[in-house]
Amino acid sequence: MDISSFLARRGGVARRSTLLAAGITKADIESALSAGKVLRLRRGIYAVPGGARDIRHAQSCNALLTCVSGAPHYGLWTLNPAAGLHLSAGHKPVPEDSTRHGPCRHPRHPWLPVAGLADVLIHALHCLPELEALVMVQAAISQGNISQGFLAGKLQGNRNGAARGILDLVIPRTDSLLEVLAHTHFVRAGLKVCMHVELNGVGEVDCVVEDCLAVELDGGTHLEPRQAKKDQRRNNATLKGGRLPLRYYYDDVVHHPERMAAEVLGVLELRRSGAFDAR
Repeated sequence: MDISSFLARRGGVARRSTLLAAGITKADIESALSAGKVLRLRRGIYAVPGGARDIRHAQSCNALLTCVSGAPHYGLWTLNPAAGLHLSAGHKPVPEDSTRHGPCRHPRHPWLPVAGLADVLIHALHCLPELEALVMVQAAISQGNISQGFLAGKLQGNRNGAARGILDLVIPRTDSLLEVLAHTHFVRAGLKVCMHVELNGVGEVDCVVEDCLAVELDGGTHLEPRQAKKDQRRNNATLKGGRLPLRYYYDDVVHHPERMAAEVLGVLELRRSGAFDAR
């Protein structure tokens, strides 16, 4: 078996015992080292040159990536990249720019130096700002890889009240992080919101607010000419159906949510005052 290919499939790093168990011989390891195909990070740990730095650093200090640093390895949404590594290392030393987390209570990733999904999420719920933790948890639950009830069961007691509060913001279904964030901001603005509503002549819209506004949350693909034309036709069909269409983008939802919510409230007030009545 080719050692470089084996390491690449496992995140770029592995222990000597793992290599030997896979059928790679001591001679193969020494030959790959001599040829520069692999590097010895420290005694008993080998990596491909140019592999993922977070994996290499975690393995080299015998720690597990967790919280936002573990998110990419489970395909979870994140809002902001971590300034430094988030690590669970027990009593072992970690780099000064790292965030140390407590011990892991659940089975770790089967081969990467990454905490188990449950620990990654629990650490995030205790560590990250509310909405940053929310999008990670929402992604994991939407993927069907963990349940809201399971996490709630791990967060009992008064000291976990804030973490349980984040779990309460999770919605049954979401296709993007924009949906759960927009839902949170609209609800906190005192608005009645229904997600994923099927409208006659339009199809499914992301959310209907106060039963009169059809709000769509668009990613980058909606800026493509063909998609933009489709969106405009959906806007027309929404108006024909008696609802006002509004569209918001990543920048609106993530970076300017107060402005977005205020605009929705403003449109609702105009509607209540008769601004959209026929003249």
